Parts: sequence; structure tokens; C-alpha cells
Amino acid sequence: MPHHTAVRAIRLQCSSDGTPGLPSDPSAQWRPRDCIAQSSAWRGTAVTTIARNMSELGFAPVIAVLARGSNDVTTVSKHFSAQRSSQFGSASLSERRISGASRPRAESARSYRNLGVVYGTVDRQGLAALRADPRVRKVTAAPEFSLIRPVARASAVLPKTNTWGLEAMEVPALWAEGLTGKDVRVAHLDTGVDATHPALRTAVVKFAEFDRAGRVRPGVEPYDSDAEDSHGTHTAATIAGRPVRGSHIGVAPGASLYSAMVIEGGDIVARILGGMDWAVGERARVLSMSLGIRGIDASFLDIVDILRSNGVLPVVAVGNEGPGTSRSPGNYPSALSVGAHDEQFAVADFSSSQRFVRRSQPLVPDVVGPGVDVVSAASQGKYRSLSGTSMATPHVAGLAALLVEARPDVTVDRLERAIFASARPGQMDVERVNRGAVNARLALAALRDE
Repeated sequence: MPHHTAVRAIRLQCSSDGTPGLPSDPSAQWRPRDCIAQSSAWRGTAVTTIARNMSELGFAPVIAVLARGSNDVTTVSKHFSAQRSSQFGSASLSERRISGASRPRAESARSYRNLGVVYGTVDRQGLAALRADPRVRKVTAAPEFSLIRPVARASAVLPKTNTWGLEAMEVPALWAEGLTGKDVRVAHLDTGVDATHPALRTAVVKFAEFDRAGRVRPGVEPYDSDAEDSHGTHTAATIAGRPVRGSHIGVAPGASLYSAMVIEGGDIVARILGGMDWAVGERARVLSMSLGIRGIDASFLDIVDILRSNGVLPVVAVGNEGPGTSRSPGNYPSALSVGAHDEQFAVADFSSSQRFVRRSQPLVPDVVGPGVDVVSAASQGKYRSLSGTSMATPHVAGLAALLVEARPDVTVDRLERAIFASARPGQMDVERVNRGAVNARLALAALRDE
């Protein structure tokens, strides 16, 4: 029988108009329909709000989301002011010095036209101007992202045929129908990628390194900044690794990878926004992201919605902190949230899961994928075994690419529904895995039945 783990539900606080948020937080302007939760577990991070920063620092890092139909980022940017002591100001100043600017100055803001957002620092007057500007729909505090690090690692060799995850998902059944994800654009936001690896030489179509202040460094060849785990190379090859000597490690070996280095170091919010904006501009259909904010933070809720409205399915790791925990944006109703199971279809102990008291998608993760002892590529032509929801997420992103090839006109919602319909909990606790383990064959059948 399934084992039922006690999971603490997190309750919502909503104002009389249904808008969730802390009354003491003037930045809380969240979506009424999805009411993101708040609890004592996240009040420690909630103190870094606009009001608190303004009180203690005299400025605050914020994200301004433009009103629908407006793209006047230049005018909106004028409400921002440069703050050398801020993370963004310091990072932009450092980058200007590196570039050889004769009189380097800190920047006040960065505009992301494809997303319709502006990020930077504001003083009190600038904040008031932003909130009064009809071109601005919402002003939110800037969160603190971090990479979801693997919980276990080991050196490995190329498997003789297919990795266990590919077999567990029944991916070869889709290959047998000629589906490889051919030419489907998958955005990969991570630590970069070693595109010289035999499994990735023809997979990486485009690479962008976002500097410490969120600008693309021109003329940079693909590389992985993670010397410890080759995190980006590992996840990239799980999505779209090409076969090497008849052995497969990638779910969608024909997909086109658009890989962005966005983490770690510098102003990570600026870098991640840069990667997302770039992905939309490159017309990606799927976005794979194995990083997040510990706990519940609604700062990127609108950004994830914008990705979906641009035809991008956001596939996001839920976190490695175990039951009763989750990470944002992986715990958003609008993200396809991924946890991890092992080769025996048992939920991984480290895989995060959490139930919220909300109408839409109350339980995360949405599904689980292969995430324990996953063999994939590492830098310098090597292979590595890693465990984490970071490893499960690219499996699901690769599956999404296969389905897009099968039905190129599929909407984000239909694509997500097909993946959800494929999942089965088996003997796993539903409170830990929600719909269960994804299956490629069942997902394709569900897509065709719609």
C-alpha cells in the first residue's frame, strides 16, 4: 500500500478582493485567481520586501511588469535610479570596468522587451512614479535565486544502450515512431554547456552567456561554468544529447538546444530575466530550468505567465529539500513542476513536495521524472551520475520536445495536459508525487486523443 507522509498545508491570506499578500507589504499585488500561499516558513524571506529595503537601505530592487499591450520600457526605465551599493549597481559597474569604459558608472535598470518587464533599483520617488504610471501593471520585489544542486554525485561511464530513465519513461517507443524532437527549440537556463562533448556537438544551436549584470557577452563560445558537477552540461545532454556509439542519454536527440548561462554569480535576477527574455526572442517552445527560490515567493509569477502567453512551456524543478518544502517558481500553478523518482519507481527522499490551500494546482510537484543516479554528459567528454530534481526536470523538458514535434501546433496548455495525463503514481505516495511518473508513450497517446 502507498505510504502516506503527513504534509503540512499552507494557508492563504487574501484581501477582501481576493488578492493575496501581506498587508504590511506594499509590493504584494498578486493574481487573484491563483492566490499564492504564505506561511511562517517563508516569512523569513518575505522580510526582504520593497518596504523593508526602502526603510533600511533607502532604495529597493524591483521588477516592473508592463501593462498588456505596452512596451515602452524606455520611459518606464526613467523611474529607476542607479545605486552603486546594490547588487545590480555593483554588478553593472564591475562589467563596465571589465569592458574598459573610461568613466564607468553603475546602471539603474535593465529592460527586457520580449517579456515586457524592467528590472533595477528605485528610490522612494521612483517607486511612487512606477506605481502611478499607467504603463506599469505591477511592481514586485526582486527575489534571490540559487542553483538546485545535486544531492549525490559520482563519476560514470557511457551506458551500453539507454540510460534507465529513458527506459522507465518508454522514450524508445516514440523514437520508433520517428520522433526525436527534430528542430524543436528548447531553452536551457543553467550554468552553461560544454558543446564540445560528443553527445552535444550538434545539439547546441545557440549559446548566450549573460554577464553579472544580465547582458549577453558577445562572441563567447559555449562553456560550462560549473567546475564541480558540470550541472548545465548534464542537464543539456539529458534533454537533447545525441547518441554516442549507439548509446543514448538524451530524451530528444533531435531537438535544438538554446542554452543560456544565467547562474551562478552576479545579479542572478538580471541574468535569469535575460535568459528568459532571450528564450522568448528565439521562439523557444520549451524552457528547462533547474533553479529556484527557496520557499514561496510570487515575484516571478507574472513572468512565468508571460512565458506561457508567448508559447513557451516552463518546466521547472521543485527542489531537493524533501517533503513539506518547495521552490519558486517550481511551486507556481503556472509552472510544470517536476520532482524525482528512482529506478524502482520510488519517490526520492530528497524530492520536494508541498500542498497549498489554493484552487489551482494545490499540490506540487505536478509530476515526477527520473532523478536518481542519472548518467549524463560532463565537461571534457566525461560522464557523470547525479541525483536531484535538476536531473528529473530535463527528462520532462525532453519529453515535451518530442510531443511538440508530433503536434507542432500544440498549445502550451494542451502540451502540459498530455504530460499530466501520462503520469501514474504506482505505489508512490500521491502527496509526494501528485499525478506520478511521466510516461512518453502515454503522453503521445493523450496528445493524439485530444
